[in-house]
This record gives sequence, C-alpha cells and structure tokens, in this order.
Amino acid sequence: MALRAVFGILLVTHGLPKLTGTGHGSMADPMAGSIHLIENVLHLPMAPLWAMGVAWLEGLGGLMLALGLATRPIALLVTLQMVGICFVLGPTWAWIDRGIEFPFLMAFLALFIALRGGGPLALDSWLHARLARRR
Repeated sequence: MALRAVFGILLVTHGLPKLTGTGHGSMADPMAGSIHLIENVLHLPMAPLWAMGVAWLEGLGGLMLALGLATRPIALLVTLQMVGICFVLGPTWAWIDRGIEFPFLMAFLALFIALRGGGPLALDSWLHARLARRR
C-alpha cells in the first residue's frame, strides 16, 4: 500500500507541472519538452495529443494509483510509458547521461503493482467489497 501510494504521488509530481504549465526541475515548460520528445525523437503524429495523454496519465493516473483506484489498468499504462521512455533514452545506463535507471525502476514498480493490485487499503478493494455486499 505504501509503495503504491508513494509511487502514485511521485507520478503526480511529474504530471501536474505539465497540466498546469509550470516549471519542473530544470525544465521551464515540461509539456513542451514532452511534445518535443514525442515529435522529434519518437516521430509520432499528433505529438501534443500524446503529450496531453502522458500528462493526464501521470497527473490523474498518479492520483488514482495513490488512492488505489483502477490500480491495475493505470499501473499497466504507466509500465508501457516507462518502457517507452527506456527505449527513447536507452541504452545509456549512467545517471549523469540521463540514463534509464529511473524509468527502468519505475517500469518494474508499475508492473509489480499491475500484477499485485492495489492491496487491501486501496479504493479498488473497498469498492469490490461494497459491490459484493450488494449482491
């Protein structure tokens, strides 16, 4: 439960600046950075739309993970996002060179949460128990 909550809050700290248009660390405009990466490195069409999806996944999805709501599907989407980031940044492993250690660990944690679920203190568990009582 604590791992899921901390993981979700950490994601929120990356999504919220994109959604609010505020700076994040050394990035004055993290949304523009995401659009640039998607457009010029991944060469995907509709980069602003993809970047908005990433921002919502990290912002709202991170909050949902912290609360344990829709835990498995959100964690699976985050796993895919982090694997994509590893692909873009890889194969560099050195921290100093914007290596993939952090997104690799995030992918592993997200996959772990997707496979294990939110745990007994997750809203998912509470909702499931409430629905079971109604039947």
